[in-house]
Amino acid sequence: MAAVARAGEPVAVAPDAYDRVRRDRAVVDDAVARALPVYGVTTALGARATFSLPAEELARFSVRTVRGRANAVGAPLPREVVRAAVVVRCNGIVHGGSGVQPAVLELLLAMLNHGLHPIVPEIGSIGASDLNQLAHVGLAVMGEGEMEHRGERLPTGVALERAGLEPVVPAPKDGLALCNSNALSAGSAALACHDARGLHAAAQVVVALSFEGFRGNTTPLDPRVQAAHPVAEQQACAAQLRDLLAGGSLLDPRNARRVQDPISFRSVAHVHGALRAAMGMFAGALNAELNGAGDNPVVLADEGEILSTGNFATPALALALDTVALAICQTASISTQRIQRLLASSLTELPENLSPHGAERSGYAPLVKTAQALLVDLRHLAAPLTIDPQPGAALVEDDSSNALAAARRTAQMLERLRYILVIEALVAAQAVDLAAPGTIGRGPAALHRAVRSHVSRLDDDRSSANDIERLAAEVFGVRALADLLGEAGIGADWP
Repeated sequence: MAAVARAGEPVAVAPDAYDRVRRDRAVVDDAVARALPVYGVTTALGARATFSLPAEELARFSVRTVRGRANAVGAPLPREVVRAAVVVRCNGIVHGGSGVQPAVLELLLAMLNHGLHPIVPEIGSIGASDLNQLAHVGLAVMGEGEMEHRGERLPTGVALERAGLEPVVPAPKDGLALCNSNALSAGSAALACHDARGLHAAAQVVVALSFEGFRGNTTPLDPRVQAAHPVAEQQACAAQLRDLLAGGSLLDPRNARRVQDPISFRSVAHVHGALRAAMGMFAGALNAELNGAGDNPVVLADEGEILSTGNFATPALALALDTVALAICQTASISTQRIQRLLASSLTELPENLSPHGAERSGYAPLVKTAQALLVDLRHLAAPLTIDPQPGAALVEDDSSNALAAARRTAQMLERLRYILVIEALVAAQAVDLAAPGTIGRGPAALHRAVRSHVSRLDDDRSSANDIERLAAEVFGVRALADLLGEAGIGADWP
């Protein structure tokens, strides 16, 4: 997902998947020919589902379904989010159940591979299908609306013509299938999941560097201690921290500065383990959305039937996103606490605020306020969204999950967590420089080198704003982070 959405990797469909799409379409054509009552195909939508459509109106109704729902507002979604949504919709179509014409799938794939991205405004979904936003993708399939191509915003007809493509004339059910899916929620959530995994691993490396600067006591990471509290995710994080610290002196508790450290060090495996557990719940709910059919109605080609469903509902995904949001907030909170502990000479026996000149300089103390401001944002963003359903459509559509809002919120939270981790890394690197341990673990050593390759150690007071932005982009950025994690020895150990 990330490779296609962000790096423009091409997408293809297996031949047997096209066979499935054609079989699905044949079932729709048969239902239309026999005038069977099928929701949104031969009947109207929502509260008007009991109204049968005249045969001559079916194709026009499909067009009106798209046009009448293209009502999203706000700034255009980022290109990567739109690409992710189109990928998810294509994957849902090939898994079966949508009943669209194969030409619809072919055009969506061509848009991805030609770098053509429908302009989709950011607000319009309440998590009961992303109707009002995916309708803008439907407009593009019909040759209407606007598209982005290589940074240029164009009328869709012009963009398609430049790529040698032609719009598709919707047939019955095409319009509904283009709108009625959770592809935008799932695509946005997939990118958030990818980024959250990266930042979880980064948080592990950062805290390992903080352990080195603090000269922390590693007995809480001891396998025997972990075995006494058998939480799998916590144990996995503790084992990873031991691996990161390998090669240094801290794994021998006799080299610790104190017999027992503050909770922000002592219980870090528990907090990071809780985020890992939340991520496991998230991945399970997400995989079902990425690889299943959320269509209503769903086409069952083997049985030759089209059945109404509630598979567009995403409460599990939204609840998982709410849980991840709370776990991100916990992780950010404990990081902010470690930053303050690293600056306290009474705990570290290092110069106050990590300034080599002592109390007459501010050192890194002002960074605490920045971290706290980020944490305030995170606390407010972490408010649950699943408990605020918005009913509509005359008492028929009476539940929703707000999954898309939860996914967008998660992306915002991850950016704030990234900044907090950068600040901790900056402070921890300074602490290591001042503590001057003989050897440090391979993970902390990799991060220390990365920090110092972009930011010099703090001597006299200076602005750290550019240092933070540089590290956020060049070391902790979405694409740069993989290099750091590889050097630190963290692999893809997620289930």
